[in-house]
This record gives sequence, structure tokens and C-alpha cells, in this order.
Amino acid sequence: MSFDVFVFDLDFTLWDAGGTWCDATNPPYVWRNNKLLDRSGRWIRLYPDVIAVLEELKKQNKFIAAASRTYEPEWAQDLLKLFDIDKYFDTKEIYPASKISHFKKIRRFFDVPYQHMVFFDDEYRNIQDVSGLGVEAIFVRNGIDLKIVDKFL
Repeated sequence: MSFDVFVFDLDFTLWDAGGTWCDATNPPYVWRNNKLLDRSGRWIRLYPDVIAVLEELKKQNKFIAAASRTYEPEWAQDLLKLFDIDKYFDTKEIYPASKISHFKKIRRFFDVPYQHMVFFDDEYRNIQDVSGLGVEAIFVRNGIDLKIVDKFL
């Protein structure tokens, strides 16, 4: 099977927002000593392989999308920009709704069948919902890494 679209959840998949979700952080965000912190000093960090994963996907001409149910879409967008990874995403569905809603829009955007998409998320309920559409849905523990993504290239 050839996968054309790689879709990533954000919280606990691409980043750890100080042990919580980005919508539970306390903006504004600031870089201090090469660490991205919120106003309360919570360290928000990308998982180590995130940039390498995104660069490899782009190198292989894969489409990249974000799908997040966060209640603070603007905060998530800010983090994507602050981490300088916004540029890798062809489309983003970031708003509080079912992942099924996100994937319907992603499918329309790329005009690609669900069977040609792979999705990475840290929540089983999202994995179950999306796999019901025919998407290859992969449970991620402790963030995305190259080893997990390489299996689908």
C-alpha cells in the first residue's frame, strides 16, 4: 500500500506541552535559553524526531496534514509557527470537533481516498474513529519518531 497523506495529531504526538495539552497552557509563549515556555514557565517541546520526520516526508513528496481537536486553535497555530514547523503542513484542521470531521475535509482537500492516508495520534478513541473510515491509524506513545513513520514510506 502506498500512502500519500501523512496526518498528525499535535498534543503528545508532535509536542509535549509541559505534560498537558496546548489548550491548557498559559500564553503568551516565549523562547528562553533555547526552550519554549508559557507564561507560567511550562516547557513546551517538540519530540526529538519531529523535524526529521517532516523533512523526510517532504523529501519523498508526501502530503502532510495536522488534525487536532484543541479548544484553542490559535494557540496551536502559534506553537506551529514558533517551532518553525508550520511550513511543512499542506493543510491543517485544528478546531474542537471529531477527527472524522477533520478527515472528511482532509480527503476533500487532497482528493485522496482514505486508504492512502496514515494518521498518527496518542488517543485510542481517535485511532478507532479514524480507522473506521479506512485510514491506517497508528497509536503513538511518547511522540512520533522516524522508526514509526519509516514503516509507511
